[in-house]
Amino acid sequence: MPTLPEQISTHWMIWGLVLFLVKQWVADFLLQTAWMAKGKERSQDWVLPLAIHVAIHGLATLLITLAIAPGLAWLALVDIVIHGLIDRGKARIQLHMTMTPDRSCFWWLLGIDQTLHHLTHLGFALLLATAKTASLAA
Repeated sequence: MPTLPEQISTHWMIWGLVLFLVKQWVADFLLQTAWMAKGKERSQDWVLPLAIHVAIHGLATLLITLAIAPGLAWLALVDIVIHGLIDRGKARIQLHMTMTPDRSCFWWLLGIDQTLHHLTHLGFALLLATAKTASLAA
């Protein structure tokens, strides 16, 4: 586990955050089809839609890491696992509680889902900024 330096490049931290915010928006809202969105939330036959959805997230994370800190390309696999767990957990709660868009609890859960994704990305951006800061200091 890398240790955090006393100083981290603000420039690279901001770039990491911006790239991961854009990645989340593109992969979760622009590239996610209705088939993926509805399919990953079914009680059966949810694996393929979820797998394709998280693969898109993993690919986007891979591109970001390769551009900034190639040594952290493994974060793409971490993103696939974490994103999949968050989305499947959300789907199970929705199924159990019969949450639909006409109920406020649906929107609360969507907000929690997106917040967890953003917190994950905050951690990724911190790791990228730390790695970039260390490489610039070397």
